[in-house]
Amino acid sequence: MISSLLVANRGEIACRVFRTCHDQGIRTVAVYSDADANALHARVADTAVRLPGSSPADTYLRGELIVRAAVAAGADAVHPGYGFLSENADFARAVLDAGLVWVGPSPEAIEAMASKTRAKELMAAAGVPLLAPLDPDAVTGQDLPVLVKASAGGGGRGMRVVRELGDLASALRAASAEAESAFGDGTVFVEPYVEHARHVEVQIVADGHGTVWALGTRDCSLQRRHQKVIEEAPAPGLGPEAEQRLLSAATAAARTIAYTGAGTVEFLVSKDGDSVDRVHFLEMNTRLQVEHPVTEAVFGMDLVALQLRVAEGGTLDGDSPAPSGHAIEARLYAEDPSQDWAPQTGTLHRLSVPGVRLDTGYGDGDTIGVHYDAMLAKAVAHAPTRAEAIRRLAGALERATVHGPVTNRDLLVRSLRHEEFTAARMNTAFYEHHLADLTKAAPDPYAPLAAALADAHGRSRFGGGWRNVPSQPQSRRYLVAGEEHEVHYRHTRQGPAADGVHVVQTGPDLVVLEIAGVRRKFAVSRYGDRVHVNGTTLTALPRFPAPEPDHAPGSLLAPMPGTVVRLADGLTEGTQVQSGQPLIWLEAMKMEHKITAPAAGTLTALRVSTGQQVEVGTLLAVVEPL
Repeated sequence: MISSLLVANRGEIACRVFRTCHDQGIRTVAVYSDADANALHARVADTAVRLPGSSPADTYLRGELIVRAAVAAGADAVHPGYGFLSENADFARAVLDAGLVWVGPSPEAIEAMASKTRAKELMAAAGVPLLAPLDPDAVTGQDLPVLVKASAGGGGRGMRVVRELGDLASALRAASAEAESAFGDGTVFVEPYVEHARHVEVQIVADGHGTVWALGTRDCSLQRRHQKVIEEAPAPGLGPEAEQRLLSAATAAARTIAYTGAGTVEFLVSKDGDSVDRVHFLEMNTRLQVEHPVTEAVFGMDLVALQLRVAEGGTLDGDSPAPSGHAIEARLYAEDPSQDWAPQTGTLHRLSVPGVRLDTGYGDGDTIGVHYDAMLAKAVAHAPTRAEAIRRLAGALERATVHGPVTNRDLLVRSLRHEEFTAARMNTAFYEHHLADLTKAAPDPYAPLAAALADAHGRSRFGGGWRNVPSQPQSRRYLVAGEEHEVHYRHTRQGPAADGVHVVQTGPDLVVLEIAGVRRKFAVSRYGDRVHVNGTTLTALPRFPAPEPDHAPGSLLAPMPGTVVRLADGLTEGTQVQSGQPLIWLEAMKMEHKITAPAAGTLTALRVSTGQQVEVGTLLAVVEPL
């Protein structure tokens, strides 16, 4: 029996595993980097061990440090979570060699699936349908589009869609460089890219006594940069034959490699000319998935508890339980979807999504840094039907309190209510087709007035009361969705007044306005110059703005803090560049971001080099337009 368990991970998944451990009376051990010294997972664990450094390469990817921490803390088991070392066979062996229990599949099973090319060979031999890899040197125009994909790792890293034959060579180089940086393995391969396909996966759990449960399907088609955004169980719209093929293929995959523990087999599902679902094996993830809560909700089980039972040598009793209802999960990211998904950093002042399950690695007041993934939380709704689950999750997110950096909350709400999603007609190109409409700014037009009245109430005399004599008109300026708004109001004997609006109530954190006979409540929270009014975020502008820094025309500034991971080949001062040409690649929060030339011209200054850390607003380069 496991008595003390170390989670070789951080954030949300570490907190998730700790929750089950605490329920079962198992002591918990966290590891934390210097950047995570006050992180939630380190705070909620019974014991925490420091990993000196901040970058993943210095901390959470150092298997020998983690094993040493487990031994020092008296742990007798290690759970890898997901990401980092969770699919590293050498780490699993090191845990076992130290005499500890490994909560996961055998190192041999991990190894068998670690290389996507080797996994495809094994699955082909087992009769699992798949897309055969292509020889990169033999790809022709008839094969396009194709997908360049890293053989190791996951999370969308090292992947490029190629639609023009002339782009293949550069895509191979870029994907290989990203894979080498992310996984220490630059091996890539090429396979057909299936347009308008759905991403469907099967959750499996297997014990060491020959029992394999295939716990239904999940649809994970809504993705950005090949990373999942919204997931649901069961996958909607699948015929019984297609579902059975998926479950059978997943079970065969698990049995082929003598799998034990929890894992996921991923597939592409596409329609052929006769509208028959075609199933193609993608890969097997030999770990717990981010989206596991939707399966837990539908099957009424705790997958982490099952992982622990199997790791202790226990059995899965009888047949798998029957599913019930529908569950949907949305990933809340600190990112701006309207700005090429740029990650956001800063203080998360308040996070609350009432009425649904919320898995998170952050608490109120925590700092969102640049070193790790941008995911803040996962919100999960379960209901008897898909339509009810959609309504419940969209409503909960709409009413959520998310105070801090920009997030994708509005995108999630609009995605859940989009007609293609509600009708289950989505595919992996959903955001390619609809992102512009889904990210159109739609701030509440009365939010600036509510913010101004709340601010004025807090500033007014007599302990927060309004003046009892008329005064001159007042004004406030706010930046909302990139546009400046100026609002006007007056103090009167009856209280504050504004044209066309009846002010019913004011306070520092609540304003009630009657607009065309309808009373509306506005919850107001202020953190410095940032103001949150219901779901609208505003920036209070000073009366006398400070002068902007003087940058030369064509200056390229870092849009976020991060690390320079790559420069364009041969890029030096004096290089001629074209408009839109990628020049510099920044990595922040496990994502790469291209900095492109704003116009055709000459690179007159290059201020950064590979490996350099930069802050937001740092001058990277200057392009002098032609």
